[in-house]
Amino acid sequence: MAAIILEDVTIEFPIYDARTRSMKNRLLGLGTRGRIGVDRGSVQVRALRNVSLALSDGDRVGLVGRNGAGKSTLLRVLSGIYEPPQGRIVIEGTTASLLDMSLGMDPDATGYDNIMLRSAILGVSPAEAAARIPEIEAFTELGDHLGLPLRTYSSGMSLRLAFAISTCVQPEILLLDEVVGAGDAHFMQKAEQRMVEMTERAKILVIASHAAPAIMKRCNKALLLHEGQVLAFGPAQEVLERYKAMG
Repeated sequence: MAAIILEDVTIEFPIYDARTRSMKNRLLGLGTRGRIGVDRGSVQVRALRNVSLALSDGDRVGLVGRNGAGKSTLLRVLSGIYEPPQGRIVIEGTTASLLDMSLGMDPDATGYDNIMLRSAILGVSPAEAAARIPEIEAFTELGDHLGLPLRTYSSGMSLRLAFAISTCVQPEILLLDEVVGAGDAHFMQKAEQRMVEMTERAKILVIASHAAPAIMKRCNKALLLHEGQVLAFGPAQEVLERYKAMG
C-alpha cells in the first residue's frame, strides 16, 4: 500500500537584496565601518502555506494553478528535494520523480556511464542498473552512440537517454511536472506508451499541468493551488471548473 500524508507543510525561500550582497558593497561596508553597504539580510517568500493532503492507492491527482502557484514546489517536496521547515510529511512506497530527468548526468561520460550514474540517483543498485542496460539500449535506439560522451549528443538524443533511464523503474508513487516530451514523433509514440503503462501501474500519480485535457485523461482528482495555498481538492472535473472560473 502506498500513501502520501502532508500536514500543515510550509516552504519558505530566502530572497536576498542583490545590491547588499555585491562585492563592491561588502568592500564599502568594510572601508566605512558599516556606514555604507549595510547588509539588510533577506526576506522570506512562502512558496507553500500550510498545505495538508492525504493520498492513498488509486489516487491520480492533477495539480493546477497559475504560474507561481506552488505546483512544482509541492512536487519537489513530495520527491524529497525540499525539506519543509514547518509541517509533517509521510511517504509510504517507492517514489520516482520525472521532474529533472537529466539530474546527475555527466556530459563528459559515455551514454553507458550515464546509465549507471543516473540510475544511482534513482536509487537503483549497480547490479540492477547493469541488468537494465539491454532494455535501455533497445528503447533509446542510440546504438553505438551509447559508447560516446554525452556532450556529442544532440538535445533530442540526450532526452531519449534520460527518459529511458528515468522510466526503467516502476514506482508505486509517480511524480510528473507537465507531460514529458522526449525527441521526435517516432520516439514520442514510444514515450507516450511507456508513460501510459507507468501511470496505470503506479498506485499513486501526482502530475502538474496547465492542460485540462491531460488532467482529465490521467487523473480522478485535482488540487488547485493559489499563492502556495490549497483552494480546492476533489473530483477533477469540479476542481478544473473552479480553476477555469478564476479566469
